[in-house]
Amino acid sequence: MAITKKDNKAAKKAPVKFTIDCSSPANDGIFDIDSFEKFLHDRVKVGGRTGNLADAVAIAKGASGSLTITVQPNTQFPKRYIKYLTKKFLKKHQLRDWIRVISSSKNAYELRYFNIADADNDAEDDE
Repeated sequence: MAITKKDNKAAKKAPVKFTIDCSSPANDGIFDIDSFEKFLHDRVKVGGRTGNLADAVAIAKGASGSLTITVQPNTQFPKRYIKYLTKKFLKKHQLRDWIRVISSSKNAYELRYFNIADADNDAEDDE
């Protein structure tokens, strides 16, 4: 059996893109995408430091009411961290009781309203 030499050249990985769909609350006028984008720029940590985005992470606003976060392949950036920062922003602006963060796909989150009308109807039925 002959020993074969492995090719150590790793294929270049594509950057990972995460999206946050804020269109529903933004269209209603209770959510400001510009302030959310600024919040993420100020709060995202890369290498244990805030304000260290440089080339590793890029945050851009989409046309359809969404934010796109592009992460370079050599940077560790968990998707859960985006959810944490989004919930922190909602809490800061007293929107946490009305809006929740839901994973809509592998690389995307969506902001949705809680179903409060159903809970009110159930409470009235119990009385």
